[in-house]
Amino acid sequence: MKKLLVKGGMTVALLSLSALPVLAQDGEAAPAVTPEVAYIFNTLLFLIGGFLVMWMAAGFAMLEAGLVRSKNVSMQCLKNISLYSIAGLMYWITGYNLMYTGVDGGFIGSFGPYAFDPVGGDALDTGYSTASDWFFQMVFVATAASIVSGTVAERIKLWPFLLFVVVLSGFIYPIAGSWQWGAGWLSEMGFSDFAGSTLVHSVGGWAALTGAIILGARKGKYGADGSVHPLPGSSMPLATLGTFILWLGWFGFNGASQLAMGSIGDVSDISRIFANTNMAAASGVVAAVVLTQIMYKKVDVTMALNGALAGLVSITAEPLAPSVWQTVFIGAVGGAIVVFTVPLLDKLKIDDVVGAIPVHLIAGIWGTLIVPLSNDGASYGVQITGIVAYGVFTVVASAIVWFALKSTIGLRVSEEEEALGLDKVEIGVEAYPEFGMGSQRM
Repeated sequence: MKKLLVKGGMTVALLSLSALPVLAQDGEAAPAVTPEVAYIFNTLLFLIGGFLVMWMAAGFAMLEAGLVRSKNVSMQCLKNISLYSIAGLMYWITGYNLMYTGVDGGFIGSFGPYAFDPVGGDALDTGYSTASDWFFQMVFVATAASIVSGTVAERIKLWPFLLFVVVLSGFIYPIAGSWQWGAGWLSEMGFSDFAGSTLVHSVGGWAALTGAIILGARKGKYGADGSVHPLPGSSMPLATLGTFILWLGWFGFNGASQLAMGSIGDVSDISRIFANTNMAAASGVVAAVVLTQIMYKKVDVTMALNGALAGLVSITAEPLAPSVWQTVFIGAVGGAIVVFTVPLLDKLKIDDVVGAIPVHLIAGIWGTLIVPLSNDGASYGVQITGIVAYGVFTVVASAIVWFALKSTIGLRVSEEEEALGLDKVEIGVEAYPEFGMGSQRM
């Protein structure tokens, strides 16, 4: 059956359409979807969702390239394509099995590479291709690593950062993920995180926060008198493009987390998830725009961009159950979190270059905490337990790795190298060489 479907795309379409449920006539029950067709559509959901989330890697690269100074743009591009590649390799080498194989209500899975279905395999008992599931789960870990990249930009060396990504994507993230998505102890408690406000975004945010504190602020960001000196990014159009790419990719992030597309009910739920995801992002933008106008008498475009992302992160923990008004409320609070948290971090002298900590960590906590508002199966006590558990584990594990790197190969470039820019001193390729060295020393 499957060989025939592979050989003829038209055959797939015809068989799929013929097997879909139709309106019942004369009171007869609608025909059920065959396992083969459900397998095809479930696999297709993972693949479409996976490449949409993969496209978010481009969004992070463009967002970060726009929000760092021109002398560090090439470095951010290199970091993002490298971290995506490392995450893919590490998630195959051991990450997937640590997260999903043999967790059984515990704290960790098993070590070792993941094995895909054989060529021509049709594991109908799983309901989807195992390779499609691995691909969809893999692009999530790359998202967590991208969060760290933007926060510690402009002063971290390339190789220490990439070594941290190896540990984060191969061990820290998969172990944390096993607690919920791998049927671990938090799953047994009833913790709810539909698409990863905590599992992906807060884990990345905690790792980023820990790194930013240990690494220290960029030279010139904060004055001795407590003043804050803005270090404007290189390109707001590029940052805006990155935000729209992330917004698009989020439909795969949340929608495909339904994990099934073989029934009318599943497709209907996916559609609702898409709508709620979009509404949350929109309300996050509006909240950020209105609040910055009220507080600063002018609108900050970077706040608007991060407002969209915070709205998206906020709805990720439960994008299906909320009503439209609940969705708008959840997303708007996410946008407000950005406006209030960014200056708070500056007061604490925590230098987050792209605003990833408010967006992914704080909004991720908010989104996870508010799940019981719309989901009767979740409780605030269990949600708080999960939030705290993920925070403690990620901070401790990340701190060990960051300090180990700092004490061995070092984390930061020198002050002179930081002033020259990482494009020139770390990788030797400047993103905007025509601007000349005069502008690069700013």
